[in-house]
Amino acid sequence: MTNNCFHAALITMVVLAVSAGPAVAQSEIQQGMSSRTGTTASTSRVNAAAEGSSGGLKMVPEDFAKLRLAPGFLVKVDVLDDADFAGSYRIDQQGDIALPILGTMHVAGENASEARLQIQRRLFEAKILKDPQVDLLVLEYSAPEVTIIGEVTNPGKYSLLVPRKLVDVLALAGGTTVTAGNEVQITHGGADAEPVLIHYSRATNPKTIEDAVVQPGDTVQVKRAGIVYVLGAVTRPGGYVMQEDGTLRVLQAISLANGTAVVASTSTIYLLRRNGDGTVVYFELPYRKMLQGRVADMQLHGTDVLYVPTNKIKSILTYSQGILTSAASASVYAAATH
Repeated sequence: MTNNCFHAALITMVVLAVSAGPAVAQSEIQQGMSSRTGTTASTSRVNAAAEGSSGGLKMVPEDFAKLRLAPGFLVKVDVLDDADFAGSYRIDQQGDIALPILGTMHVAGENASEARLQIQRRLFEAKILKDPQVDLLVLEYSAPEVTIIGEVTNPGKYSLLVPRKLVDVLALAGGTTVTAGNEVQITHGGADAEPVLIHYSRATNPKTIEDAVVQPGDTVQVKRAGIVYVLGAVTRPGGYVMQEDGTLRVLQAISLANGTAVVASTSTIYLLRRNGDGTVVYFELPYRKMLQGRVADMQLHGTDVLYVPTNKIKSILTYSQGILTSAASASVYAAATH
């Protein structure tokens, strides 16, 4: 009898729990929603204000308020208590809009707020309204662009509504690559403008980079660093980016390659250098004497190839083409962070 009562009570509890489940879940959801009402209410208002006629959410760029008006823009003007001024106006090629009564007004180069204040001032000075209240909205605009090329992750054209710092503009293209040099060239406006060179590396005065500003319409080119190739009997053969001051010497290059291999012939190593006309010359370098300090270390040029032999080479000319081919396919390592 006791067991039967227990089983009956247990079944009753399960039935009640199952039937109450949806109600409990709904109650919890409602409580969760009400607890977030303060947070979501303002967001809903913002989203509702941003919705277009199609009901889709339209995202406004962060610096849209600073956008400078330009020919081709379409603006909407509303004046409180005076419907004669209400309408949409296209900015002409001279940067002007033609308003009723007020006539032509030059607005190109101003942002929306400045153009609105100009209209208010004209209405007041013309004694049309004592306290004019003006709204001006940008309905259509063409976003100015900046061109980023050279040693960046994603070169191309990017929208740039307002002037931005150089570091921010480089971030648009994913930052610099491992082969980026320490110079960035900024060309303002057209191709005929005089380019400005910015030294850009970890050794640069931060104030110099901070003051470098890119304007809409500019072209930014990140120069490629000089690369020296160290091949042959070294621990880590490959291409090595020259240091931030654009210099790299023979002993430094061998060191970056983690030194010579056990089978290396270190008495003489070879330097291959390509001339501007495409010809290749080679030099025999007394590497062992350099290590001993008996011969001065040698400054390298970008695209130089150092070759450490494993045994005596009868004629470096026999091997020069193969060495250059190996350099073209060698991995490139960053010698310094740019």
